[in-house]
Amino acid sequence: MKYIKYQKDGQTGWGILEGNVISALTGAPWNTRELSGEYPLLEEVCLLPPTEPANIFCVGLNYEDHAKESGSELPEEPHIFLKGTNSLLEHEGTILIPGWAGRVDYEGELAVVIGKRCRNVSEAEAPGVIFGLTCLNDVTARDLQKKDAHLTRSKSFDTFCPMGPWIVTGSETKGRKIETRLNDKVVQSSNTDMMGFPVPRIISYITRFSTLMPGDVIATGTPAGIGPMKAGDVVEVEIEGLGTLKNHCEADPRG
Repeated sequence: MKYIKYQKDGQTGWGILEGNVISALTGAPWNTRELSGEYPLLEEVCLLPPTEPANIFCVGLNYEDHAKESGSELPEEPHIFLKGTNSLLEHEGTILIPGWAGRVDYEGELAVVIGKRCRNVSEAEAPGVIFGLTCLNDVTARDLQKKDAHLTRSKSFDTFCPMGPWIVTGSETKGRKIETRLNDKVVQSSNTDMMGFPVPRIISYITRFSTLMPGDVIATGTPAGIGPMKAGDVVEVEIEGLGTLKNHCEADPRG
């Protein structure tokens, strides 16, 4: 089942998408299944990021081929960092490229959306706390990443976390093809089976030190093939069974 967040006539809402018909909900899908009685069409609304996370946790260097292209090895434990919620961007939204920041890269990733409050979750229990899955682009200011001692600035510019177009319910993260295209050219092509740390391990690891809340996001890492984007580019992240996230790039008018 596909869940979306959308805007129509200046109002935001949540809904279940079937075909091009939206069954509007009275609240976020992890809190309610009650229908509001409204059924707008997909073409009548503007899609928004499909969740409102308290936190966006990210996993670095979780594909061996990406670790190698970065001059590193797979870490002994999941390498976790946070991406600011200010960076969220909707499907078909515009990624703003800051001219002063240097190289800005795409990183196509599978994202997990949490469905219930949880702490100290075992790997066996982990699938039960997943609400669903979606596509994510972990946009990164690469030159700043190399300059800084941490990842906060390079990962958290406004518009640097495109996500969507929707959340597909379910917890099966294995065996999904993941592909990133830049201006219709395939630049990343892999499979989620190539992750160094599978999703249940990641969830268990994070919940050892942090409570996860409904709507929270875990971006599970990117495969090899990262590269720069520039104004005028179009980037797409497609994951098998989840759809395609598409965004345009423009120069940030603020510099």
